[in-house]
Amino acid sequence: MASPSALESVQLNFLPSDLLGLHLALGVIMYGVALEVRWEDFSYLRKNPRGFLLGVFSQCMLLPFLTWVFVSILQPPPSIALGLFLVAACPGGNVSNFLTHFAKGNTALSISLTAFSSVAAVILTPFNFTFWASTYAPTSILLKEIRLEPYEIFFSVGILLGVPLVLGILTSSQLPRLSQKLIKVIKPMSLVFFAGFILMAFANNFSLFIDFIGTIFLWVFLHNGLALTAGFATGIIGKLPYTDIKTLSIETGIQNSGLGLVLIFSFFDGIGGMAIIAAWWGIWHLISGIILASYWRYSS
Repeated sequence: MASPSALESVQLNFLPSDLLGLHLALGVIMYGVALEVRWEDFSYLRKNPRGFLLGVFSQCMLLPFLTWVFVSILQPPPSIALGLFLVAACPGGNVSNFLTHFAKGNTALSISLTAFSSVAAVILTPFNFTFWASTYAPTSILLKEIRLEPYEIFFSVGILLGVPLVLGILTSSQLPRLSQKLIKVIKPMSLVFFAGFILMAFANNFSLFIDFIGTIFLWVFLHNGLALTAGFATGIIGKLPYTDIKTLSIETGIQNSGLGLVLIFSFFDGIGGMAIIAAWWGIWHLISGIILASYWRYSS
């Protein structure tokens, strides 16, 4: 197994056509998410503000901060740390709604939080990433070397997320029957499409994954465990019902790492540590989420 520091000089093989395909896959995924968004989903803030606000706090504020603490204490190589910061800054993954329902959690709360985090990510993802990465010296230096301009990320996230979200919400509000038909096709198609790109990335860079999987697995395992625990602890401290506690744990622990991959290959030239972290996060959070949701489903 190669040393973690060796990741700093590694770049993944990813063609421009692959990046275009990943852009399209993410756009389809976010359009599918938006098709299930109803303006009334946001009414959960009025009906149950405590659960909603604690969920937003856990995912959008607490996780990025805890990631900074995590990185500051364990001090992974800069590119790995940068990947962890980026994943923590991404919105929740749309599969969290299914996992919450399967775990007998609060599905309405889950949908509300996914809808909010997806819309707010246009601003919060670039802000959280650049802010927290800039406060940790090794990643701050790496950002300066890359000469990343924050407004470029804001613009790209706005296009990647904003356009399909607006189109999806307009479709669901103006053409509800069509949106219901599209959901049945787009959701499974988008997940298969994205999974295909992850598998392709593994296939094209198989030797690199074999060399570094031991190190990467540990970082992702610990970071994902931290995210799941943060959501669970937030719910307990907030004295929420158990269904809401499970929901916060899943919403905080399931991240849209696909957006992270798009940004990595768009702005960071596929830096090894970042890309492998985001790719493995995209696989592992599904595994951990299914295991946890299954436990909750069959233990209650």
